[in-house]
Order: sequence, then C-alpha cells, then structure tokens
Amino acid sequence: MPTLIHQRVRAAHAGNNPYVICRMPSGWAVLGDQQFISGYSLLLSDPVVPDLNHLDEKNRLQFLRDMTLIGDALLEATNAFRINFEILGNDEPALHAHIFPRTMSEPEKCRRYPVWMAYSNEERDSRPFDLSRDKELMERIAHMIKHKL
Repeated sequence: MPTLIHQRVRAAHAGNNPYVICRMPSGWAVLGDQQFISGYSLLLSDPVVPDLNHLDEKNRLQFLRDMTLIGDALLEATNAFRINFEILGNDEPALHAHIFPRTMSEPEKCRRYPVWMAYSNEERDSRPFDLSRDKELMERIAHMIKHKL
C-alpha cells in the first residue's frame, strides 16, 4: 500500500506538490504540512525505499548529504541556532527525514526536547502550511540549497 510519502513523490514528479522546495540528487526537499516551527522541512527519498538500510552506500551517503544541506540552508534562511534531524519511519514506512530549525524564540521548555515530545498535537497543528505565506521562505531555502549542490 502506498504511503503519503509515495503520494507526495508522485505529485512532485507531476509538478503538483505545493510543498516542494526543490529537487535534490537523492529526492525532494519539501516544507512540512505544519509550520508550527517555521521552516520545518523534510527530505523525501526518490525513488521511495522503506528505510535508509535499503540504499547502497553511495545512495545512503547522498541522502545524508542532502539532508544536511537542507539543514545548512535552514540555518541561513531562518534564525535557527541548531538543526534537529530525525529519520523515523514509524508511521510512514518510506524513507524521509524530518529537519527542524530550532530557534531561541521557542519556549525554553520546548527547546530542550525533540519537537514530537515538546509540542502538543494542538500546538503542532496550529500553523498549517500556507503557500502564500511560506513561498518566500521556500524560495530562500531553495536558493541556498542550489548554491551548495
């Protein structure tokens, strides 16, 4: 059964995935569905594989390099002081990495923990992706990524 990741990658290929920041060698940089942390991004593997262990060494290294390039771009495009990287795959068993810019403007109680533990479901759902609002940030991130590739 295809996952949401499969659907989003297909939509990216078709040119109708509004979350796409840019194409990368290992997949697609996209903005997250929820922007409770502005700039929350993901790297979606393309082709879609179940997890990092299903890639050969060359493709693993490329995926991890691309993931960190997104993090580098987020450091420049946001006022982040650090980047949190997570590859989970528990809910969506298709390789994707969550990339969170962490800022000093977050409440201290939240900064100390992974976002899934720090923020309630209600808080995480409080700021959905909005292309008209988020487009400028997406363009800045894409510009910075392209200069690093």
